[in-house]
Amino acid sequence: MTYTTLISVDHLLAALHSATPPVVLDCGFELTDGDAGQRAYDAGHIPGAFYVHLDHTLSGAKTGRNGRHPLPEKERFAQAMAALGLHNDTQVVAYDNAGGMYAARLWWMLRWAGHAAVAVLDGGLAAWKAAGHALQSQAPPAPAPGAFTLRAPPVRTVDYDAVKANIDTRQRLVLDARAPDRFRGENETLDAIGGHIPGARNRLFRDNLAADGRFKPAVQLRQAFDAVTGGRAAAEVIHQCGSGVTACHNLLAMEVAGLPGAALYPGSWSEWSAQPGAPIATGAD
Repeated sequence: MTYTTLISVDHLLAALHSATPPVVLDCGFELTDGDAGQRAYDAGHIPGAFYVHLDHTLSGAKTGRNGRHPLPEKERFAQAMAALGLHNDTQVVAYDNAGGMYAARLWWMLRWAGHAAVAVLDGGLAAWKAAGHALQSQAPPAPAPGAFTLRAPPVRTVDYDAVKANIDTRQRLVLDARAPDRFRGENETLDAIGGHIPGARNRLFRDNLAADGRFKPAVQLRQAFDAVTGGRAAAEVIHQCGSGVTACHNLLAMEVAGLPGAALYPGSWSEWSAQPGAPIATGAD
């Protein structure tokens, strides 16, 4: 069975004992401490998992104008995935220790590279430990390089110019995944300027999760997204956040809800707010 959105702990455990086990990738990270994810991985991770660093593998070079986590060159990302043993038919499972906010970035990026067989572990490392499964502190041996090639992606991106033009046309709706106070322009600690893109609406990514840290049921997610978008088609939605990371969580939640086709603005607020003369709104609207 191929998993393309979420996978449960029980299904992952069964897959790991199958004839064709998935490649498991630990995406743990902290935005305010770039080494914290590696330290946590070294302290204990799902057996056989490899570590993937947000800044080193899931981001490209920063210019000061392209955001805090710009996408890397797609060819370089494909090479990194091949080095982890991925082939074009490899099932990948991504997880983290933060409700899926970083694992969802890898999920989206693999789809951006044209790889469909990728899922996020529902509940992440906490769910694995809660089920009583062991952790491993030693990193697995380096895998044999895989034959991973770029293919047509099922995802779309938009750039700064397209988002800016949309302010006037309002043909598409921008959904901002950041916390409400940052959306309003309050308590901004990561970017130089607070506020949001004019016309955007706020959908905190953590609202996709139930109290146990797992994603809410598909029906519930669909109702929530329809409420914030006014029932717009997914193809008319652009997702953004602070730096193009947690927006992927909302993209994943929409896929779970049966609402595929929304686009990502990879540069997000950290790119937008760095552009001279970029329109900025504050407050709840």
